[in-house]
Amino acid sequence: MKYKRVAVGGTFDHFHKGHEKLLNKAFEIGQYILVGVTSNEFGGRKGNIEPCSQRMSELEHFLQKFGSRYTVKRLENHYGPTVHDDQMDAIVVSNETEPVAHKINEIREQKGIKPLKIFVIGWVLAEDGKPISSTRIRNGEIDRNGKVLK
Repeated sequence: MKYKRVAVGGTFDHFHKGHEKLLNKAFEIGQYILVGVTSNEFGGRKGNIEPCSQRMSELEHFLQKFGSRYTVKRLENHYGPTVHDDQMDAIVVSNETEPVAHKINEIREQKGIKPLKIFVIGWVLAEDGKPISSTRIRNGEIDRNGKVLK
C-alpha cells in the first residue's frame, strides 16, 4: 500500500547505511516524503555533530535520485510538523526513535487528527554484528558502511 505523505526525521550525522535503509523504506511506502533534519541547536544535544548545513547537503545528495518526491525541513524539536499536519499518513522510525512516533500519535489524537501508521526499521549491523550508528562512526570504531576500524 502506498501512503500519500510519509514523515521521516533524524539528525543524519555521518550519513550511513542505517540512514539509507530508513529513507529507502519511506520512499518504498510513500508517494511524497517529508524529511526532518535536526537543527544545530536541537541536534547538538547529542554531542559533537556535523553542522546542519553539511548534514542536509549529504542528505540531498542521497535524495536526489528520488526526483521531486520530497521536502527537507529543519527540526527544532522531536515532533516537527507531524503533530499538526493532518495530511500526513505514516512515519518511518528506527528502533530507538519508535517511542517518539507513539508520542506524536498521542498528540495527534488529542488534537482530533488521525494517528500515523508507524513503520519501525531495524538496525543495520556493522561487520562486528553491532548496529551502525553515528556515535560509533564519530568515535572512529567503524566507517559509514560498517567496516570495523579499531
